Amino acid sequence: MLCESADVDLDVSTREEAGRVVVVAIGEVDVFTAPQLDHELSRLTADGRTDLVVDLSRVDFLDSTGLSVLVKALKRVREAEGRLDVVVAVERVAKVFRITGLDQLIPLHASVADALGE
Repeated sequence: MLCESADVDLDVSTREEAGRVVVVAIGEVDVFTAPQLDHELSRLTADGRTDLVVDLSRVDFLDSTGLSVLVKALKRVREAEGRLDVVVAVERVAKVFRITGLDQLIPLHASVADALGE
């Protein structure tokens, strides 16, 4: 039951923009909701979509489970010679990337426009 009600706390959608796939997450990415994001990223990479922007600008909480989803996606994308960029606008989410050192592996951007402009 807890897992089902927690699923409402994350909305994941995708769209095409500037030749890339933008994956938008809204809400919290935690142990209960991270599988939704993982499922979408896995589906995209399995379909050969490996030029991704993950928009976390409207995510206000990200735990280690969410980070591991992004690391798995980064590995799949790199194996396919693709690219993964992440958009982060909330300071406490950005801090998680800095503390873990993932900001050195995954390019972080302040907006989707910035991520697409590179």
